Amino acid sequence: MNSVVCLKQVPDTETVIKINPEKTGIVAEGVKFVANPYDEYAVEEALKLKERFGDGKVTVITMGPDRVMESMRTFLAMGADEGIHLKDDAFMEADCYATARALAAAIRTLSYDIILMGRIAIDDQSMQVAGYLSGMLNLPIVQVVTKLEVAEDKRSALATRQIEGGNEVVEVRLPAIITAQKGLNEPRYASLPGIMKARKKPVVVKSAADLGLETDTVGRAGSKTLVVCMTPPPERSGGKILEGEPAEAAQKLAKALREEAKVI
Repeated sequence: MNSVVCLKQVPDTETVIKINPEKTGIVAEGVKFVANPYDEYAVEEALKLKERFGDGKVTVITMGPDRVMESMRTFLAMGADEGIHLKDDAFMEADCYATARALAAAIRTLSYDIILMGRIAIDDQSMQVAGYLSGMLNLPIVQVVTKLEVAEDKRSALATRQIEGGNEVVEVRLPAIITAQKGLNEPRYASLPGIMKARKKPVVVKSAADLGLETDTVGRAGSKTLVVCMTPPPERSGGKILEGEPAEAAQKLAKALREEAKVI
């Protein structure tokens, strides 16, 4: 069972984020970057499929500067077999469309049964790359998957996905794109032997030229959207304590919600 896992590196949620002077992005210096948490569910599912069928390999693809290799090595240490690092100045400042275009070009060079990725990236939370990738590769897609059952012949799968008010079970032909939701599995920790082996596993670096892509079709030049201005959320005001007996406090709360917060 050959699986492709798409990895994105994102700022750690505990990192203090600062907006750059141009207000078009964040200041990357001093920021701790980690693998997107939802992508961890994706690689774990790929590893489980490989263990179940006893054959094939797991290929991890990521795009970005040298720092993304830290997250790539983590996935290799977990058990993935090889990596592809899309690295080129031309890839910089790509939006979801341009990112998917580069990923699609790399994936077309591979033999695969399934593509797995996180349902969303926790930084921009756009949730668009998987959809673009589906269109570019002409593959079916099932998003927000919490359970995946691949048929023995590897030609189809049953995917349980979250929908408003419940769950939906979708039968999909393979190859297909599956986006992982929390609950799909419990990602394993990289073992010490796995960390040692990861250093020797192959990672191929590919540029836009290597993928046969013109530089004006990727990165900022090939993007369909542009960040015009980025601003931090407004600072939270201090809390308010309503004193008095329970009945009196409840009246004060209702009045504050109606007249001050204007939510009722």
